[in-house]
Amino acid sequence: MPDVKLRKLLTSVEEVYHEGGPRADIPQRRAAVLAIIENPFAGRYEPEIQGFMEDLKPLGLSMAQKLLDLLGGADAIEGYGKGAMIGAAGELEHGALWHAPGGYAMRELLGDANAIVPSSKKVVGVGGRLDIPITHINASYVRSHFDSMEVGANDAPRAGELALALVMSTGARIHNRAGGLAAADITGKDGLR
Repeated sequence: MPDVKLRKLLTSVEEVYHEGGPRADIPQRRAAVLAIIENPFAGRYEPEIQGFMEDLKPLGLSMAQKLLDLLGGADAIEGYGKGAMIGAAGELEHGALWHAPGGYAMRELLGDANAIVPSSKKVVGVGGRLDIPITHINASYVRSHFDSMEVGANDAPRAGELALALVMSTGARIHNRAGGLAAADITGKDGLR
């Protein structure tokens, strides 16, 4: 498979103190890492593409580590998500190659993350934006952690590129009060509850 050709890496950190309600003493923090890489399959249909997932693993691990560094380490992380934007000369399936290397990288570095890593992907033009879904790392049904973070770059993805994203958060939405399963009530057996 082709080598991963990285054009640039972007990071973003948000600190959310309030959403119109009382100001929190400790903000919820969300961070994203976005890697802009060459799409080795752009402009043609390639029947065998799965091997590129193996090539993306080191990039996934590097990006996940960068998120841990930005947010204070694995013990601080409660939520995560991933996504891919595919330039116009690519196809949706090229972004699907990010599912395993992106998700497993975060789960590997977090150690005890049981929940599936939520994902989104779409084909976009230059300057496209993507909302990355975020859920709790150990139980997907923890409603307080249903969140998202928008990612994008003003000059990417170009037609022959992929923009691959990982996102992590340090806690529930500020002012969450929509009920449902609480983080304190996770049983941690199935990644759902």
